[in-house]
Amino acid sequence: LRAASANAVLNANYLRVLLDDHYALPYPRAVMHEVVFSGSRQRHASDVRTYDIAKRLIDFGIHPPTVYFPLIVEEALMIEPTETESREALDEFCDTLLAIAREAREHPELLHEAPARTRIGRLDETGAARKPVLRWQPD
Repeated sequence: LRAASANAVLNANYLRVLLDDHYALPYPRAVMHEVVFSGSRQRHASDVRTYDIAKRLIDFGIHPPTVYFPLIVEEALMIEPTETESREALDEFCDTLLAIAREAREHPELLHEAPARTRIGRLDETGAARKPVLRWQPD
């Protein structure tokens, strides 16, 4: 258990160091098992929101991390790498986030339209929250 916890902390700090120059780090210090970035740089530079970054990760086959939490961090992007993630997997994840940061600067429309490689694009989340369909209904 001690080794697993140490690996989770190591993985989170590894990501913190690799991504620090490209995503805002509201609390620039060593972290525990999770690291919280902010998409505020991307939002202020090219109106790319954390939500756009999360949707773009889907195009790369990566399930997005928690977004907009904690609430005290503007455009929060909370990444919790587990203790079982390999260095190769972490590097691939970082490379993807670095590519997305580059796209946010050079081609923000790619992020605004993401996900582009899925059968269904962006859902109407406001409509889904206001009029939820809680069970399947045949047409």
